[in-house]
Amino acid sequence: MPKETSPYTVLVRDLPVHRKFEVPSTLVGEWVKGLPMRDALGAPDPDPQAGEGVADLDLYADGTHAFAAGTFKGHLMVACSRCVGPVKLNIDETLRVTFMPPGEMPAEDDAEPASDDEGAEVSEGDLDVFPFDGEKIDLEPLFREQFVLSIPYAPLCAEDCKGLCPQCGIDRNTGTCSCEKPIDPRLAALKGLKLPS
Repeated sequence: MPKETSPYTVLVRDLPVHRKFEVPSTLVGEWVKGLPMRDALGAPDPDPQAGEGVADLDLYADGTHAFAAGTFKGHLMVACSRCVGPVKLNIDETLRVTFMPPGEMPAEDDAEPASDDEGAEVSEGDLDVFPFDGEKIDLEPLFREQFVLSIPYAPLCAEDCKGLCPQCGIDRNTGTCSCEKPIDPRLAALKGLKLPS
């Protein structure tokens, strides 16, 4: 879909404005496709249960920059890293974003500023910056980032998830198996050893 007709594009000439944006599960599914903890679910494509979100934003401009402030709430379905069952990740973020012309974007490999007087009040982690062309703001990359960054390295369905049996693959949360822990091959020769009493 062209960016001009995207429901997540706002024209700078319309600012300031308060808008609510909804992100449907079909789009969330596209954005997180290919991520390991998402693909491990084996969900259909498109997945009507992928997740969804709602952004409630105030957008305004000042000079060559535009700003978005508000909230982003939603959820995303991924696989548990232990049992591969579904995990619902809730998203509840406060957004404060700056949109600036591409030429003003900070370079990723820039060294620290030489002067201590520059930008000491706001750390890089506190400020989200996205490029824009000065005429329209495309919020789609911001919304996509909210879903992708919400996935932890090893999501769990529960802190005490028992995972899958490494021998037979049964989900230890819902069933039991008679598999024995494998013997360390280095100690296998000692298995039949009988010690005198």
